[in-house]
Amino acid sequence: MSTTMTEQLKKGLEDVVAGTTSICTINPDNENLLYRGYSAVELSEKTNFEEVIHLLVEGRLPKKRELKRLTKLLIQERKLPKPLIKLLKNIPQTANPMDVLRTAVSYMGALDESKQLSIEDIKQLSYSIMAKLPFALMSWYHFSKNQDLPKVSKQLSYAGRFLQLVTGVEPDSFDEKVINASFILYAEHELNASTFCARVTASTLSDIYSAITSGIGTLKGPLHGGANEAAMNLILKFKDPQEAEAGIIDMLNRKEKIMGFGHRVYKRKDSRSDVMKKYSHELAVKKGNLKLFEIAERIEKTVKERKGLFSNADFYSALAYYLLGIPIPLDTPIFVLSRTSGWSAHIIEQLSDNKLIRPRAIYQGPPPREVPSIERR
Repeated sequence: MSTTMTEQLKKGLEDVVAGTTSICTINPDNENLLYRGYSAVELSEKTNFEEVIHLLVEGRLPKKRELKRLTKLLIQERKLPKPLIKLLKNIPQTANPMDVLRTAVSYMGALDESKQLSIEDIKQLSYSIMAKLPFALMSWYHFSKNQDLPKVSKQLSYAGRFLQLVTGVEPDSFDEKVINASFILYAEHELNASTFCARVTASTLSDIYSAITSGIGTLKGPLHGGANEAAMNLILKFKDPQEAEAGIIDMLNRKEKIMGFGHRVYKRKDSRSDVMKKYSHELAVKKGNLKLFEIAERIEKTVKERKGLFSNADFYSALAYYLLGIPIPLDTPIFVLSRTSGWSAHIIEQLSDNKLIRPRAIYQGPPPREVPSIERR
C-alpha cells in the first residue's frame, strides 16, 4: 500500500470525510446540532416530532396541511400485519428489545413484495415503518408480560402515543413535551455509526428495510446506542450524592469507562444534554424524586472535575425516561424510534445521488508467497 494511503489512515475513520449531506451538521462555532440549518435544541422547544420527521425526510418544515396529512398517515399506518403480530408473540420474553425491533423491520421487508421503488415511494415506506415501530416494540413487550396492549389516544403526538403505549396512562402535557423533545434531539446526528451503516447498505441498491435493519444492528452496540441504559443503571447504583462521588472516583481510579460522558464529535459540550438536564430536574420536582437528580448531578460534576468530560445526550435522557416510567431496557429502542427519521432521510439522500460506498484498507499481512504442497506444510 502506498505511503500516501498510510499517512491518511485514521483508526475508526475518526474525522474522515466520507461524503456530503444537506441533512445535518454541527455548527463549528458553538457546537450546536443543526437539522437542515435549524437548531435541534430550538426545534425541541418549538415543534413536535412529526414536524421534524417532515423536515428530515421532505427537506423542509411542513405547512399546516402537510403536518395534518403526515399526522394522519402516521396514525393510519400503525396497524401491524397479522403475520408480524404472530411473529412477535413467538419472540422470547428474554429477548433484547433491540433484537425485537431489528427482527420486526426485517420481517416487514419480507412481507413487502415491492421491488425497486421511486424516491417518493421510499418516503412513504419510511413513514409506514416509523408508524409501525412503536406498536411492534410495545406489542412484543406487553405480549411477553401477558398484558394487553394499551389503547392510545389519537389526540396525542407520535411521542406521546409511545409513552401511553409504555405506561398505559395518557401522559399530561408536560410529560408529553419531555418525551417529544427527546425524540427530536435524538432524530439525527450526521454520519454516526448507524447512519453510515444504513447509507452503505442503501448504496448497494438494497431496500429501505435492509438499510434500517443495518442501522438498528449498529445502534445496538453499547459504544453507540446503549449508553443511556448504562447511565441509568449507574445512577441507580448509589444511594446518595456522597456515595455517588466516592463511587465515581473509585471507578475512575480503576480506569473504568463512565457511560454517558464525552463524545467523538463534540469537544466542549453537547447542547442536547443541557435540554434533557433541565427537563430531568423539572420531572424530578414534579414526581417528588429529587434524590435521583442530585445523584446524577453529582456524577456529572465529579466526572467533569476529574476527567474534564461533559455529559452527552444519553446521560440525562436516561434519567428523564426513568422518571417518566419507562423501563430501562426500552431506552435504546427509543433511540431507534427517533433515529429512524434520520436514517430514512440519509437513505433517500444516498439514493438520490448514489455511488457504491467501498473504502480501502491498508494491508498489514504477510508479503506475497507461494502455496506449499501438503507435504511441506
